[in-house]
Amino acid sequence: MNVTPTALPDVKLIEPRVFGDDRGFFMETWNARAFAAAGLDATFVQDNHSRSRRGVLRGLHYQIEHAQGKLMRVVAGEVFDVVVDLRRSSPMFGRSVGITLSAQNMRLLWVPPGFAHGFVAVSDNAEFLYKTTDYRYPEHERTLLWSDPALGIDWPQSGAPILTAKDAAGTPLAAAEVYP
Repeated sequence: MNVTPTALPDVKLIEPRVFGDDRGFFMETWNARAFAAAGLDATFVQDNHSRSRRGVLRGLHYQIEHAQGKLMRVVAGEVFDVVVDLRRSSPMFGRSVGITLSAQNMRLLWVPPGFAHGFVAVSDNAEFLYKTTDYRYPEHERTLLWSDPALGIDWPQSGAPILTAKDAAGTPLAAAEVYP
């Protein structure tokens, strides 16, 4: 596998080795030894699967306590995935990176604890799988405002995204609870 730092160096783009032939393909999406050797030592406790139609924007989510590391991939369709550094002590605080994840490119994205995460479905439908290093605690969930100009995110959708009330009412970075 090839592990590459993104514009946020702690966030890693992972391109697995894919073995394909006329029958289909095989790839490892998680191997504790191989990932640890690449500097991605994580213990996962929960797997999640979401399906979204074109224009659905989910995020930007994080847990202020029980921060989660996430290993993400798309198994059907395509999303534009966004990560924002919320660690006040980081030189990258408040900066974001956007990456296209799709069933076709088979990329994975590692996001360590301390970041907000969201995505918008850019295909008719997208199925998104991710592993987390901590459980979901609704009382600690926070939402960063997806459209906050301070974040400078260039979302690739035309027209208004489809949002939950929670995501539409996200908190701007200047007022958000962040990590030390």
